[in-house]
Amino acid sequence: MNPIVSIIMGSTSDLPVMEKACKLLDEMQVPFEVNALSAHRTPEAVEEFARNAKGRGIRVIIAAAGMAAALPGVIAASTTLPVIGVPIKGMLDGLDAMLSIIQMPPGIPVATVGVNGAQNAAILAVEMLALSDEAIAQRLGDYKNGLKEKIVKANKELAEVKYNFKTN
Repeated sequence: MNPIVSIIMGSTSDLPVMEKACKLLDEMQVPFEVNALSAHRTPEAVEEFARNAKGRGIRVIIAAAGMAAALPGVIAASTTLPVIGVPIKGMLDGLDAMLSIIQMPPGIPVATVGVNGAQNAAILAVEMLALSDEAIAQRLGDYKNGLKEKIVKANKELAEVKYNFKTN
């Protein structure tokens, strides 16, 4: 099995956040890899990874970073693959990371999810893959239907909650 999604973190301290992406990709049966690379401490390795990712069969990259958050942009500068940035909550509640990731120059886009939004990054990656893979599209559709069912169930449970002045 070869990975088609690559999850890259600035350090392993980001893993508790990025586990949500790993779990979602696993649930969707999408082969993925997880590695730590630092735009500041291992810049050559980041550039080599980005240049070679497509040739290794990677189709989407999810890059997580906090603070200066250069990693997603540095990766995007060296590949034509779509890059999804996940700002990691840090010093300024993740605002510093989010602003670093979304303010890319023209020609070097990075799709950006919310702070600590690893699960949404994985869903976005799956949506991209589903465009050309019917099996992934079916699993994604089932997943989204499951989200609807959770809300239907929640409303049934809320209907059973009684208050003197509650009208529904």
